[in-house]
Amino acid sequence: MGKNQSLIALVLVLFSTTLIAAPGWWADDDGDMVIADFESADYGDWTVTGSAFGRGPARGTLPDQMEVTGFEGEGLVNSFFGRDASTGTLTSPPFVIERAFINFLIGGGCHPAQACINLEIGGEIVRTATGPNRSPGGTERLRACAWDVAEFRGQAATIEIVDSATGGWGHINIDRIVQSNRIEGTLVTTGFPFPTEETLYEGIYRPQFHFTAKKNWLNDPNGLVFYEGEYHMFFQHNPEGINWGNMTWGHAISRDLVHWTELSPAIWPDELGTIFSGSAVVDWTNSAGFQTSDEKTLVAIYTSAGEPYCQSIASSNDRGRTWITYHRNPVLGHIAGRNRDPKVVWHAPTGRWIMALYLDKASFALFASPNLKTWTHLCDLELPGSSECPDFFELPVDGDETVRKWVFWAANGNYLIGTFDGVTFSAESDLLRSEWGRNCYAAQTWSNIPKSDGRRVQIAWMARGEYPGMPFNQQMSFPRVLTLRTTPEGVRLFREPVEEIEALHRTTHSWNDMKLEPGNNLLTDLSGDLFHIRVEVELKKAAEFRMEVNGQRIEYSLGEKKLTCLGCDAPLEPHAGRITVEILTDRTSIEVFGNKGRVSLSSCFLPDASDLPLGFYASGGALRVVSLDVHELSSIWSGARGDQ
Repeated sequence: MGKNQSLIALVLVLFSTTLIAAPGWWADDDGDMVIADFESADYGDWTVTGSAFGRGPARGTLPDQMEVTGFEGEGLVNSFFGRDASTGTLTSPPFVIERAFINFLIGGGCHPAQACINLEIGGEIVRTATGPNRSPGGTERLRACAWDVAEFRGQAATIEIVDSATGGWGHINIDRIVQSNRIEGTLVTTGFPFPTEETLYEGIYRPQFHFTAKKNWLNDPNGLVFYEGEYHMFFQHNPEGINWGNMTWGHAISRDLVHWTELSPAIWPDELGTIFSGSAVVDWTNSAGFQTSDEKTLVAIYTSAGEPYCQSIASSNDRGRTWITYHRNPVLGHIAGRNRDPKVVWHAPTGRWIMALYLDKASFALFASPNLKTWTHLCDLELPGSSECPDFFELPVDGDETVRKWVFWAANGNYLIGTFDGVTFSAESDLLRSEWGRNCYAAQTWSNIPKSDGRRVQIAWMARGEYPGMPFNQQMSFPRVLTLRTTPEGVRLFREPVEEIEALHRTTHSWNDMKLEPGNNLLTDLSGDLFHIRVEVELKKAAEFRMEVNGQRIEYSLGEKKLTCLGCDAPLEPHAGRITVEILTDRTSIEVFGNKGRVSLSSCFLPDASDLPLGFYASGGALRVVSLDVHELSSIWSGARGDQ
């Protein structure tokens, strides 16, 4: 530092009390130094150029803008004045860096050097940050970020907020800029904090025990098959972009349904089109004639999404690591509409393969084949209000292997229970509903799970979640085990998290046989974002109870007899005067299962940056907590980066 710079710094230190005491500059009760909170009618001593920042801070959302959230108080910097075409700058008066960190809230577009906040010292930009949004969609939510500025202590600095971007997401949102010795939010060195390969699974919005692709877009689970100790999960994947498109089959494997390793994409677009959803089987008898060694052949059955749509197959003789498309594809030509998403199962009584296929407009059909290559139409069926991604499987009722029923499942969670004689599916129920959340779609079950296990395991795409600034887009649900059980209303499908979740239990907090009075919180001093919670209560005199997890509420109302989470509710009757609730909460999702899976609500949300306390409350009267177990969970991602 030169003599002139030292003199300037000394003068600023001497007068720093005056600067802090001026409008917009002060020390709060925690000893933090608030540079600006933008609650005044104007920008005070800040210098404004151009039109993007208006004459003063915005009061939240501006005209024609998506709802802006995540800021504090009533005001914030929002350069959407004049929409994205406007430009300008907003520059602070000089201040002295006296703390180790500068914390701030940031949102808006991802345009480095064009829509950003900069820290300048001696005329040079030493720190910068930009918003998370680079393409249509996204969110106007601000998130907490921080710069490490310890090396600049005692030096004079200014903050400049820049908007020179004029295209989509051409604006920046900033609020509450604070000097502190505590870091709040994600540390930024340059630009927006996109993870490196080493920190790929550590992003603030990366689910920690739900599967996500390393990078880019993901949707429907495909080709779920178990073979030689490995659960294969293929999935709709865009290997080249963060949004939907260029559909291939991505591929991941697991030995425990919990920890996943992503492999190279399995099936790529060809002359018949991109690769849409489907299923996979183990061809134990080599019915298709693809087997080339002692290793049994895996066969994938999928939709080729050219014009028109048709059904194709591919095979693997090396445990799913490489795939060869059948040279005579398609094996089932166009039928009606955009017929797609073949689910194939083996039907032992007739010794042939059965395919469930979506046709068009809530219409589905069943086909049969002796060899996976030639298919014969069997029957049609309708599932009003349903579309896409059928699943078709058989389960025992109440665990009795002598009483078995077939389930026909559609993408939105509607299903039928009935019988199948090898030709015709005969429904014995009305159209039923299992899922009541807002982000559960296209669920499928694994084939070939060993008889010694005996479970039917399902996983779904948690559709339409938001993950701003992350290198991936979308997530899967946690796997669930399916059972058929007799209820007062008839036989119904139940869904519960697989027991393998217990492998992630880290610390457990338990309560048993306790009375909970209104106004008391049973979970005082507990906070975090990764939990597996099981609770059983007798409502006694209580009108309702609620749990607060990750800032979200899960509630049960005795009067309405419904379970509610994230704006969705499911009907749920007490059983013998009791309600049981099981909850899986990750960084961006909550899955709730009522009365041992009688109903489920699977929903995504965008969390706050910091851990929030847990809560468990009764209202309208006391209730009895029969049992409550709160399990803190570990991440699944350590060691998940290598191909196998």
